[in-house]
Amino acid sequence: MLSEEYSRFIESWGSLGVFWGINRSMARIHAFLMLSEQPVDLDTISDTLNISRGNASMSLKELRSWGAIQRVHASGDRRDFYIVEQDAWRMLFKIAKGRKEREFNPALYALRDLMSEADTEQQAQVNARLTQMEEILSTVHAVMNKALESEKSSKRMFDILKNFV
Repeated sequence: MLSEEYSRFIESWGSLGVFWGINRSMARIHAFLMLSEQPVDLDTISDTLNISRGNASMSLKELRSWGAIQRVHASGDRRDFYIVEQDAWRMLFKIAKGRKEREFNPALYALRDLMSEADTEQQAQVNARLTQMEEILSTVHAVMNKALESEKSSKRMFDILKNFV
């Protein structure tokens, strides 16, 4: 049984998951694993969070692909166990890098492809908006590339930005 504080954190983290681009169940599982001192098996996750084994299994698989959790084995036990990535910065770096590659880059490239095919004479206003958007996204792309060059460089940029807040 989870304490009220643990439950509140898990539910809040679940809501925050949408902001990250992951579903609520995945974020709740992630929160639960963050709060777990020992590796946790699928059945415990499913039972504790009151979600189906199938949903839990798919969510664990996706969390692993993001680098947010790891699968571990216990000696003498055939079940898979899961732990959260121990280094919070590394976890956030992997998620940010994955989201950039999976979501941001394809959108920027699709915009550039569209612009190269657009009829500039017939759609002047549309092309002006697309050009402005491409300039903004290209700048964001360059900043993200620099920030996601390595964990060390991203941490350094974060430390610099912290001083402006």
